[in-house]
Amino acid sequence: MFRMGWDRSLFVCLLGVLMTAGCARQAEVIAHRGASYEAPENTLAAVRLAWEQGVDAVEVDVHLTADHQLAVIHDANTKRTAGADWRVSEQTLAELRTLDVGRWKGEQFAGQRIPTLEEVLELVPDGKKQLIEIKCKGEILPYLKKAVEKSGKRGQIVIICFDPDVLVQSKQRMPDIPVYWLVGTEKDKETGKPIPHSPNLIDFIREKGIDGLSVNYEGVDEAFARAVRKAGYDFYVWTVDDCRTAERMIRLGARGITTNHPARLKNECFKKR
Repeated sequence: MFRMGWDRSLFVCLLGVLMTAGCARQAEVIAHRGASYEAPENTLAAVRLAWEQGVDAVEVDVHLTADHQLAVIHDANTKRTAGADWRVSEQTLAELRTLDVGRWKGEQFAGQRIPTLEEVLELVPDGKKQLIEIKCKGEILPYLKKAVEKSGKRGQIVIICFDPDVLVQSKQRMPDIPVYWLVGTEKDKETGKPIPHSPNLIDFIREKGIDGLSVNYEGVDEAFARAVRKAGYDFYVWTVDDCRTAERMIRLGARGITTNHPARLKNECFKKR
């Protein structure tokens, strides 16, 4: 029996231990490409809005330009967000800056330009994190290292990538910067249902010296989450935009939740916690 004098939050925590084999801390809210539901993705407008909304971290995507600049953009070409079908790697930063990457989201964002990673890093508040997704190969790493060193935000940076070889190379160049492997969710060919992530991913990152996983939420089940926690690793999840899924990911022990709707998660989903 619990004595009446016990704090209610302690009771909730203990109950969580019984239910999920661990009392999960509050997950970090990570703005996916900035506050990308409300502002054009990967722009300074979206990054500033995310920080104004009080997120714990912002995630952006980075490509290397023809003149070795760090362009913040998701796709390898500019057609979706700017109209012009240019390959980022074949253009100089100055050329890319002639494009408007805000108008597609709304006239109020007309004139937004492709930012550099350096500009994004300048906006990171004290005590917050910047997740950098590398969208190209290891040729970007010398320039990324230079930007990190100049930023003064080294201890606030996390690098993520779908290519584990790039993460290994990053760790070799910047051993103190955490790297997380991005993993999507496979679907059953007959049913179309998500296939749970394999605990074998843990063996892979241990072998490669990768610090943790950033996985698509659809493949996260209790067995996978328990195995990751037992092995002593953290995992992030992406991309979660509804409260029910966010709360489930918290119960399973996700360190952070990447979302297009950071204000919704903070003000609606997590407010009651």
